Amino acid sequence: MKVNPYKVVIVGGGAGGLELAAKLGGRFGPGHIVLIDRAAYHIWKPSLHEVAAGTLDIHREGLSYFMLAKDCGFTFIRGEMAHIDCEAKIVSLMPVLGEQQEEVFPARNLSYDTLVLAVGSKSNFFETPGASEFAQALDSTDQAERFRLKLLHALAKADRSKAENPGHVLNIAIVGAGATGVELAAELTQACADVAFYGLENLDPAKDVQITLLEGAPRILSALPEKMSTAAQQLLQARGVTIKTSVRIASVDAHSLHDSQGECYPADLCVWAAGIKAPAFLAQLGLACNRINQVLVDKRLCTSDPSVFAIGDCAQASWGDEGAFLPARAQVAHQQAAFLRPILASRIQGAPSESGEFRYKDYGSLVSIGHSRGVGSLMGVLTGKGLFVEGVFARLMYMSLHLMHHLAFLGIVRTGFLAIGRLFLKRGAPRVKLH
Repeated sequence: MKVNPYKVVIVGGGAGGLELAAKLGGRFGPGHIVLIDRAAYHIWKPSLHEVAAGTLDIHREGLSYFMLAKDCGFTFIRGEMAHIDCEAKIVSLMPVLGEQQEEVFPARNLSYDTLVLAVGSKSNFFETPGASEFAQALDSTDQAERFRLKLLHALAKADRSKAENPGHVLNIAIVGAGATGVELAAELTQACADVAFYGLENLDPAKDVQITLLEGAPRILSALPEKMSTAAQQLLQARGVTIKTSVRIASVDAHSLHDSQGECYPADLCVWAAGIKAPAFLAQLGLACNRINQVLVDKRLCTSDPSVFAIGDCAQASWGDEGAFLPARAQVAHQQAAFLRPILASRIQGAPSESGEFRYKDYGSLVSIGHSRGVGSLMGVLTGKGLFVEGVFARLMYMSLHLMHHLAFLGIVRTGFLAIGRLFLKRGAPRVKLH
């Protein structure tokens, strides 16, 4: 009599989900480990601002999930989760459609023994009138690519307008000055200058492109140390970025934003990077959730259903004993994936698992300010105090985080060759993606 293998299904191939699938797949094989994602390829989400600015080519950066599944020993199934039947332990997937709305993969049902939700988060518009219609979020590669094309078209149009109206200015507004908003603002200053280098004869990006960063808190990077905030603000202002703090956006329309005090900010392009929420379908699964759809988990990252775990941005996990919750950071998802590995391994082997609790270690934060500068606060391993870093050294450390992410599922040799290969490819490519 054939016995079905114990199956762990992971929904979401982001920082935590992919690392978990790769590590467990390499140990137990595709019969035990299944990864589900709606996209066909993986990209490190913290680099989406570079995709949006055009300084990173997604077609060179993306890694195929099918390739990773073959190399790392797990099964990959492309699809978007529609529902979970927790009693029957079945995940229902919606059909995958092509560009012409043709059905590529049909709707399917997958059984599981243990389910891990790692579906990440998306932008929270806070029900601001006009925001979802006129502001662009950067939650996925498709959205980042869409904004990149809008930027190229807007720059070309502004270049034509300058010939007729010398005073014409292209206004780009970014709502939210967390890490994403700050990094995008810096990247756009560089991208606009690079695009102008390739044939925009009438446009002077330093004078004719106005980037405005709008933040509701009293300072940018409000969740990070004040020294980082001050350094980042100085670097952005040196690049010509206008920063407005304590601004609450009340509405958005096709050409402007309006705050709660009646102030109007012109915006030919608007990016929304203020706040996150988990996908809405999580609140329909019968699991305990908070008001922004995050699944509530205990000290072992288990949901209200003992067969379902949740990690990363889609989970609300407590941090310490003062009622705080873990931040939405890639290092959180990475550590949670590492914590879950032995628990899931024990379930696959039918052995009792250890009774430890997840403990998050904050190693600090790094923020990229363009391709040559950065700021960061690193937690001292021995002293427990933060070490402030900035400039080229901080930027190099930021780049190393990306390589460490690849290292988790590609290994040191392939990651090394990949890094070298991309370095040489950049030498023969334009500074910014132009098509």
